[in-house]
Amino acid sequence: MTQNQLILDHLKAGHIITQIEALKIAGCFRLAARIFDLRGQGHDIEMIPVHTDTGKYIASYKLNKKGKK
Repeated sequence: MTQNQLILDHLKAGHIITQIEALKIAGCFRLAARIFDLRGQGHDIEMIPVHTDTGKYIASYKLNKKGKK
């Protein structure tokens, strides 16, 4: 399976994905690029900022309930 498909399947299962999870499940180092691709295919994916323990913000993504726009 492609990285895009693995990430989309993860999102469709109702999970939120971060860069670390994308690396683990899909071997993906460029999650934002894969999200860009999926949005280009019409998937309604929302970015949610996550505040870490170190005071930084990272991006996490979720698929909105409708799935595609």
